[in-house]
Parts: sequence; C-alpha cells; structure tokens
Amino acid sequence: MIWRWKIAQWFELRWWKKYLADKSKGEYLEWKKNYWLHLLSLISESIKLEPSKTIADMGCGPAGVFIALPQNKITAVDPLLDEYEKQVSFFKKADYPNVTFIQSTIEKFEINSTSASGGHPSAHSEEFDVVFCLNAINHVNDIEKGIEKLKEICADNGSIIVTIDTHNYGFFKYLFRLVPGDVLHPHQYSLKGYKKLLAKNGWKVSVPYLLKQEFFFNHYLLVAKREE
Repeated sequence: MIWRWKIAQWFELRWWKKYLADKSKGEYLEWKKNYWLHLLSLISESIKLEPSKTIADMGCGPAGVFIALPQNKITAVDPLLDEYEKQVSFFKKADYPNVTFIQSTIEKFEINSTSASGGHPSAHSEEFDVVFCLNAINHVNDIEKGIEKLKEICADNGSIIVTIDTHNYGFFKYLFRLVPGDVLHPHQYSLKGYKKLLAKNGWKVSVPYLLKQEFFFNHYLLVAKREE
C-alpha cells in the first residue's frame, strides 16, 4: 500500500498547484473560509468552538479549517507542509500566528512533535478538545492506524469531525480498490464502512450530514464521540 500512498501524495501536490494556478489568493481564501464556516455551522449545536478549545487539524492541506478559526489554538498536521509552502503561493505559515504547523503523517504524529519551521516544540502537550480530519482520512497510508491516532490525541470528552467521500455502489468500490480510478484516495469505503472503522475504535457517529451528492460518491460530514 505504501507505493499507492506515495503516488497519491505526488498527485495531491500536483492537484493543488494546478487547482490554484489561475485563482486569486484573496478571493480563494475568502471563499474557502466561508466554506469552512458553513460546515462548522452545521455542527454548531453539538460542537462548541470557544476560544479556550484546543484543536487539531489533521491532514490540513494548504487551506484547512485552521484558516476559519483565528481565535483558537490550533495544531495543523500534514506530510506535505514544507512542499506546500515552497510550491503553493497561497500558503505561508507566518500568515497564521495561532497555528502550530507540524509536518507529519497522521499515523506518525505525536502530541509533543516539533514544528516544521525551526524545530520548536509544539505549544500543545495534551489531548485536543476537537480533532478535525477533513477530506483526509482516506489519504493516509494505513487507515486503521490513522483512526487509532485520531482517538489517541482526542480528549476523553472530545469530538472527532471527519469529512469523507463515500462510495454509493459496491461494484465501483471494489473496482477502485483494484484499479486507481480515484488516485488521490488510497482507501475506498462506503459510508457504512467508515462508520464501522470508527465504531471499531470506540466512536459513535451521530446522524451524518450529506454535503454533496454525486454518482460515484457522496460527501459526508461525520461527528464522532466516544461510546459511553
């Protein structure tokens, strides 16, 4: 699986460069911020993001949910952070003083990691109140270890928020596992499959929010809390 993950990472960086090539930085970041704020409004009844809440943005990319939460202390994690800063002009770590950026895969992230810029210790040494993993958990190399890591870093009374593309048809799910028809995502599951992976690690998923409906995939937002 490691070869498929490495290919996916190469295409991920290439996708961002191509996607942003003809866009205005200011206009795009404003649009993306509003997108995140809309998503956060969907879960505002169950997830309160007061300034005191500590947040992890796992698999953050160059424009993760961190851009919409300037009032919170955030740790943003991604294996491509250095490459994004070098090759994607829209992303500069210095633009987000409330964020500690750490270059790491989700599976290998440690709470006491050092940041990608300068090797300074992370400002956060305990579990996070809220762990976001938005359109990222199916990008990892080892999805079971990735979900275990989300659990490990989340406080006992915390929440995990995940967004994922889920297969609508079993045939295409198995076909895409054999043939990289969806090259950016090494893992292919149905909604039921993702919920099962979370439940295996002791998480209960509330009613999923359908964000987008398409032929091959639906895009869902899941809020997970520890089983009582």
